Order: sequence, then structure tokens, then C-alpha cells
Amino acid sequence: MENIPTQPLLTPYKLGKFHLSHRVVLAPLTRQRSYNNVPQPHAILYYSQRTSKGGLLIAEATGVSDTAQGYPDTPGIWTKEQVEAWKPIVDAVHAKGGIFFCQIWHVGRVSNKGFQPNGQAPISSTDKPVTPQVRLNGIDVAEFSTPRRLRTDEIPQIVNDFRIAARNAMEAGFDGVEIHGAHGYLIEQFLKDQVNDRTDQYGGSLENRCRFALEIVEAIVNEIGADKVGIRLSPYTEFMESVDSNPEALGLYMVEALNKYGILYCHMVEPRIKKGGVVAECPQSLVPMRKAFNGTFIAAGGYGREDGNNAVAENRADLIAYGRLFLANPDLPRRFELGAPLNKYDRNTFYTSDPVIGYTDYPFLEANGNS
Repeated sequence: MENIPTQPLLTPYKLGKFHLSHRVVLAPLTRQRSYNNVPQPHAILYYSQRTSKGGLLIAEATGVSDTAQGYPDTPGIWTKEQVEAWKPIVDAVHAKGGIFFCQIWHVGRVSNKGFQPNGQAPISSTDKPVTPQVRLNGIDVAEFSTPRRLRTDEIPQIVNDFRIAARNAMEAGFDGVEIHGAHGYLIEQFLKDQVNDRTDQYGGSLENRCRFALEIVEAIVNEIGADKVGIRLSPYTEFMESVDSNPEALGLYMVEALNKYGILYCHMVEPRIKKGGVVAECPQSLVPMRKAFNGTFIAAGGYGREDGNNAVAENRADLIAYGRLFLANPDLPRRFELGAPLNKYDRNTFYTSDPVIGYTDYPFLEANGNS
């Protein structure tokens, strides 16, 4: 293995009150192994394998209510049973010195009646459905039910669901929460002008479209403290037909508004990721948002070791989130440090329900031991 000087990615960083030993973050990764929406004991091993002392992990997207679901076996945090099930998972991460944030989400219209209580329509900013999508395995087709547009007077209840989920995450022992405002899910269905066709105070102008997201931020900040709150945004992506006509304006408006709340971090997806995780070179960058945001800035989207190091060295981000590489390499920071080869990920097992295969069976470097 090559002997390399200390890489920018492997330098310490102070994230608010948290002392990170390196800047390699476990991105939030839906794994669909939480049977009946309850986190399972096999997740204890999965997360602890990917924990290093002083490393930041962001948990997979976790539903805020019984209307938040759109995929099989994704975890929730709205019931006592779910909160209790998260506790040993969080404890395992803390036992190895990791910092653990819970990503909380609502899928909105990216759902169908089969996932909804009493078979009701999914809720959204709009009543426009998402057209059927070929799943990432390239074979199955996901069908989405026509959503029901939330009434103005119903929106505070959804905001409250996020607030309670944040409180529950703290009860489960998490160090903080990341609000999922990306990838075409409910919050982004309000943010983006090609989806949001409302005529009330939550639609139309940029300010109105961002109102819902910022009300959620404010409610959670008031509940658990700004020092424990992050948000994930993807103004440039086009996941689930969630497109905006001016993504840079949207991104800048959001980070400047977020500054007023003093939240811990903003986690943003690179413009080069359009949909399905495919990397496409493009002229846009996150630098304007990075410069405008006062807190810690996390970048995600198709990063490897070299460009992750460059992004930190060039001050384009403080931390870099890794998804597929971290999924397949539980000791990713160590491999980066040694310049070691990486395990290849198997896309076919990303979303299966097997508690081991494609989940906890990716090998560690021999030198590191399976610990």
C-alpha cells in the first residue's frame, strides 16, 4: 500500500460541540431491512461496523408518521416500539465513539395506498401523481397513487409530526437529527416549482414554497436546539420528477434563511447527481451555497477518495458524505488512510430484506480485523 501524507479528509473537525476525528461521513442510506417499520437487531452490527471513533454517521431515512412511508420495511420513529428499537443501535455507535444523527423524512406523494393507513391517498403539496418509475434494480416498476393535496389547515399537523419525531430521536439517544428535504420527498414537493402548484401561502413565490421546510426547521430547533439540527437539500436533483426552474436561487434562498436559525449543518447533494445516483458532469456547483451558509457544510454525491480530499482542501465543503462506498466498505476511513483497494458494491443487494447478505457481510481489511 502506498504511503501517503495526511489527507484533508482525515483531519479533525469540530462540528459544533462534537469533535470529529475525520471528515468521512456515512450518508443516510435506505436499506429496507426494518421489518414492519421497526428497526431490527441486525442494524446494531451494520451501524457499529461503520463506526469509527469520532466519525459522523447519519441514519437511514426514518419515517415521522404512519403516512410517511413509501417503501417496504423502512424504519420509523413515531411509536414507542420504534424508539425503543433504535436505542441499542444508537448505543452500539456510541460505544465505539461515533456521533449519530437520525435522518427524519416524509415521502409525500412517493408512495401508494398500500403503504398508507386505511388505504388512503398519499399526501403532498399537490394532487399531481408521480409517473411509474423503474426501480434501481432496472426490472421492477414502482407505481404511485394519485396524492391528495394537503389543505392549508392540515400543514401544521405535519410540521408537528416532524417535531415529535425529532424529540423521539433524542429520546432514542441520537446526537441530533437531519431533516430530509431532498430527493423528491414531501419537503421538496413544496420547495420545487415544477411540483408545487399551490395558490395558498405555501405556493407560488420562492418564499412561500420554502415556508413549509422552514416551519419544520423552526419547530425542531425550538424542540431540541439548533446545535442538534441538520438538513439535507438537493436543489439540482430531479429525483421523482422533483425539478425546479432555478435551483441555484432555491439553494441560496434556503441556506440564507437557515442562517437565521443557526442550525448545525447543511448537507447538500452535488448538481452532478441528477437522478438514480448517476454522475453527470455539469457546470453548476455548490460553492455559492457553501459560501452563503454560516454552519458546517456537508457535500454528497458521487465522491471518491481523491475528489473528496480535493473538496476539503479547496474549502468547497467541511465534510463529505459517502453512500455506496461506505455501504460496501465498513472501514472506509481506514481504507482511505492506507490507500487500500475498495470492495465493490453490489447494487442488487442494496434493498433486499436479507439481514446479512449485502448488509453486514462486506469484508474489512485483514489488517484492521473484523472489529
